[in-house]
Amino acid sequence: MKQHIPHIFRHLTLSILFAGVLALSTNAQSDDEKPYLTKPFAGASISKVDVETSGGGITLAGGDASQTRVEVYVHSNNGRRLSSDEIAQRLQQYYNVKIERDGDKLYVSAKQKHDFDWNSGHGLSISFKIYAPTSVSSHLNTSGGGIAIHSLSGGTQDFTTSGGGLDVKDVSGIIKGSTSGGGIDVENAAQDIDLNTSGGGITARHLKGKIRLETSGGGLELHDLSGDIRATTSGGGIEGDHVSGELITSTSGGGIDLRDMACSLAASTSGGSVAVTMASLGKYIKLSSSSGNVDLRVPSGQGMDLNLEGDRVATSNLGSFNGTTERDHMKGTVNGGGIPVNLESSGGRVSVSAR
Repeated sequence: MKQHIPHIFRHLTLSILFAGVLALSTNAQSDDEKPYLTKPFAGASISKVDVETSGGGITLAGGDASQTRVEVYVHSNNGRRLSSDEIAQRLQQYYNVKIERDGDKLYVSAKQKHDFDWNSGHGLSISFKIYAPTSVSSHLNTSGGGIAIHSLSGGTQDFTTSGGGLDVKDVSGIIKGSTSGGGIDVENAAQDIDLNTSGGGITARHLKGKIRLETSGGGLELHDLSGDIRATTSGGGIEGDHVSGELITSTSGGGIDLRDMACSLAASTSGGSVAVTMASLGKYIKLSSSSGNVDLRVPSGQGMDLNLEGDRVATSNLGSFNGTTERDHMKGTVNGGGIPVNLESSGGRVSVSAR
């Protein structure tokens, strides 16, 4: 049930507010999908959301201003189901929880009090779901769960967690997120995207703009990206398709498999082979591996300035070639020259073929 809280209480801390709304939320813990508390801000002009919690996740979703609200979800850290009375008692005794509106800014936080004893067994996971206008900007921080942002447009989203993954869907604007405790899933995002993790892989789908993706704990999956793209990993392989613009990508922990590419491309690995199929050529191609093969397929009839180095080099169906060819090296022009194509392997063969 929603709590209809008078306008004058919008700056009131939840530690006081819980006592006044306890009767309205007695059934909240009977279903994990229902919030312990909902505080509405229907029709409020909110442009910035600031959220911090150390024991739970954060979800920020854009929508109609008439649906603006904050939902609070509370669970015991030890997995025991708690009554509403027990939750209220622990919150008042061990936590400072706030939901405050100050002008067009919304502040939401849950913090342990200074005298909190981690060995007491009274720890709580306090998560927030915030529904706000689609144009809001945000600053989100948690050390105990994942962060999800959905359906936002035009603002600046800055979010960090050390305890979970990141989920970004249908967001445009400035997007900057990091995690050291999970993977990243980003889909239908645009403009300026900067996401990094040291604890998992990254899956990116349908992105446009300036894109920066970095992980040291997993692989990269890049599907239908367009723009100025940098994607690096030291902990896994790289897989992708249908990329346009410019892609610079590298890994020290796996192979690279890219298909139907239509971009300027630089791809390197020290931990596997490289296989690339181009739908069309951009301004350049540069591929390298220090421990595997390098294979490139291009459309037929392309003009290229070719430079190949490997244990063995080979070409197939490229067209007319003018230059020098040796067992481990090939340099010259194809079909009169054109796009620079540089392929190198320190521990395998190198091949270029046309289809």
